[in-house]
Amino acid sequence: MSLVHNERTKLLALALNTAATSAFTVGVLAPVAATFYQVGTAGRELWVVVLGAILWIGAAVMLHLAARRVLGWLKP
Repeated sequence: MSLVHNERTKLLALALNTAATSAFTVGVLAPVAATFYQVGTAGRELWVVVLGAILWIGAAVMLHLAARRVLGWLKP
């Protein structure tokens, strides 16, 4: 039973970490690249992009930390 439990726990941690990576990519890298290349940024000020990036980085960090906490559920 613990083998199945461990694999499910690792799968959940992987899903959370993938969500963290996606949040960072969509919330930080894409808007920063769009601003840098001036694509789709009509009327968007730089401070809005920076604030959004900070918030999305926070979300990504929280999801990553949740994934690390889930790994603590592994059984020996």
